[in-house]
Amino acid sequence: MKRIMMEVSYDGTNYHGWQIQKNGITIESELNRVIGKLTGERIHVIGASRTDSGVHALCNIAVFDTESRIPGEKFSFAINQRLPEDIQIRNSMEVPLDFHPRKCKSIKTYQYKILNTKFPIPTKRLESYFYYYPLDLEKMKRAAECLCGEHDFIAFSNQKTQAGTTVRTITAIDVQRDADMILITISGTGFLYNMVRLIVGTLMRVGRDFYPPEYVKEILESRDRSKSGPVAPANGLTLKSYQFLEQNAYLSKKKVDTRGSV
Repeated sequence: MKRIMMEVSYDGTNYHGWQIQKNGITIESELNRVIGKLTGERIHVIGASRTDSGVHALCNIAVFDTESRIPGEKFSFAINQRLPEDIQIRNSMEVPLDFHPRKCKSIKTYQYKILNTKFPIPTKRLESYFYYYPLDLEKMKRAAECLCGEHDFIAFSNQKTQAGTTVRTITAIDVQRDADMILITISGTGFLYNMVRLIVGTLMRVGRDFYPPEYVKEILESRDRSKSGPVAPANGLTLKSYQFLEQNAYLSKKKVDTRGSV
């Protein structure tokens, strides 16, 4: 038996998220199906980040166990030949059997794209959220600064979360404009359910002058979900990169790059 690690990229438009669901096709179910056909085994893929329905990824990390004789680095080529065009394996390699992507300290980086222009651009519709009203970028930046560091983010989460703690650490948050696109990039050691999209929805409220920038700090301290903004639509969100903080000697020796690409 051996364990294979993969860097998975996907357009989440046509999928009901990462995790297997009873009511639709997911990224996990497609990987299980395709790798199972390739190896002739019952495959159970474990993903580092269980992205929501409609969310995209440039670099999600996943592992599966197999007795196949296919070399670890060759799995990416063999799997990609069988996957649909909107899911691709960017890299694969053998890792120790005790390696688990959810148990490694890491930094995840998400990016949210807001197409902030007068009319929609059809070619951008699947990767960004179209928003007609002008947004004050400087106020959004000031509000975002309040979110950096370690905080209880329960006000920016699904109230029914089963997480043991709602304390999370945001290591960096950046709000920039690139022509008609506003890019909100958030890095952290972990995120609650809908946390990034709730942060984006709240920052957009600040950009529209519904909230003053300082109000974001009050939302955090209130621990009250009803005080934060709406959940931003899924299509604007992409898991951009996944960086291990404590790779074991085997992974370091193999020079695994799990940072994703811009």
